[in-house]
Amino acid sequence: MTWPLRPAPCWPIPCKPAEACDVTDHPAGKLSHFDAEGQAHMVDVTDKAVTDRVAVAACYIKMAQETYDIISEGRAKKGDVLGVARLAGIMGAKRTSDLIPLCHPLPITKVALDMTPDATLPGIRITATVKTTGQTGVEMEALTAASTAALTVYDMAKAVDKAMEIGGLHVVLKDGGKSGRYEAS
Repeated sequence: MTWPLRPAPCWPIPCKPAEACDVTDHPAGKLSHFDAEGQAHMVDVTDKAVTDRVAVAACYIKMAQETYDIISEGRAKKGDVLGVARLAGIMGAKRTSDLIPLCHPLPITKVALDMTPDATLPGIRITATVKTTGQTGVEMEALTAASTAALTVYDMAKAVDKAMEIGGLHVVLKDGGKSGRYEAS
């Protein structure tokens, strides 16, 4: 069932029926990117402590067995699919604030992508790790890195398999800052 959308404080998050909705129903207690009138704004991080921060995100891209074999054996006509996707993921992390309107530009200190062929999918499991020392976290950068890598695999292999499926994009780990550590269960 899809619940209706309503103005602040719950907009644009689908919530319970409007008459039962309360801002405290949301995990963080409030939506930090919206002011009291429901207007989007960039969060002011001026007074936040500078701390080491890390985020890990993961996703996968499923494909036909033939496509998996071509990629894992390095026979793709466009070249090294996993190597190019890894570079694209790094570039994606660095450009996150250009893509996500309210995301702060950050001094990223590390981006690493693990591109693991998985015959049981068949497909590629992608894990992106992003680090910084700053006033806000790098979850969006990790999510962007993983998804950009997956999109690049799709782009490089779509001539062989247009039915590839990207899924499972999520934050695996977030650490640093006032909110502390989060690990997906």
